[in-house]
This record gives sequence, structure tokens and C-alpha cells, in this order.
Amino acid sequence: METKTLKVNGMTCQMCVKHVTRALEGEEGIAHVEVKLEPEVAQVTYDPAVTGMSTFREVVAEAGYELADVIV
Repeated sequence: METKTLKVNGMTCQMCVKHVTRALEGEEGIAHVEVKLEPEVAQVTYDPAVTGMSTFREVVAEAGYELADVIV
């Protein structure tokens, strides 16, 4: 398992945090998700053999948000 902290653009409220959290938690290979409104980040623990950055980008986009180009 690996853990990455991802910068999420567009999160402006607690409901946004719930949308991003639910979207990421629903993906195969993700073991733990913690999303914080300040400073707009998602910390994701995942199995890199099952999922990766392209999946994170797609899932967050489907929830209506965008991963920043810079991964913290």
C-alpha cells in the first residue's frame, strides 16, 4: 500500500468533501481516504497494482472536481 496527498481544486464546502470522499472510497484498491476542506487535499492509501493517478483523476472529475497538476 502507498499513501499520496492529492490537491483537489473546486472543493468549497463540507458537502464537496463528502462527494470526493465517497467517490474515492468506492474505487477498488483504495484502502483509506481522508479529505480535508482546508487546504483542499485528499489523502489516499491505495494499492498501486490496482489503481493509480489516472483513476484518481477520473473519479474526482466524475464527482465534479479536479485534481491539481501538482501532487503534494
